Amino acid sequence: MDPQLSHIDDSGKARMVDVGHKPPMRRRATAEGFIRLQPETLELIRRNEIAKGDVLAVARIAGIQAAKETARLIPLCHPLPIDHIDVQAETVDDGIRITATAACVGRTGVEMEAITAATIALVTVYDMCKAVDKSMTIEQVRLVEKTKKEIY
Repeated sequence: MDPQLSHIDDSGKARMVDVGHKPPMRRRATAEGFIRLQPETLELIRRNEIAKGDVLAVARIAGIQAAKETARLIPLCHPLPIDHIDVQAETVDDGIRITATAACVGRTGVEMEAITAATIALVTVYDMCKAVDKSMTIEQVRLVEKTKKEIY
């Protein structure tokens, strides 16, 4: 089996895929990621005592902003009219789990926006905590679900 890469033309050069012929559909994607933190750092976050401010709130807002900028950040990504972005940040035993969901009506999927939102939310946590935790690791960023439904 010879899988064809959609973003490569016949001469092997990168290209933006033409999705103009595809019908608009209701599209939704969810991505998640994790940042491992020291217990002391998590306690500071829970008590809202990180010097830069409310880590979880800032991470959520950063994720939302990032989703809206995805097409500007990823060269071959189509700009999409995003209808909804939800970024959740949850403290767990050994870190913070970020879950990002993006939705739109469009001709191509919205998974890049969800992945970008989750990633930038995690990087924001890293930035806000780097002064107190030198051992943080960002892990397991992945697409959890991607759906599309016809518009009736």
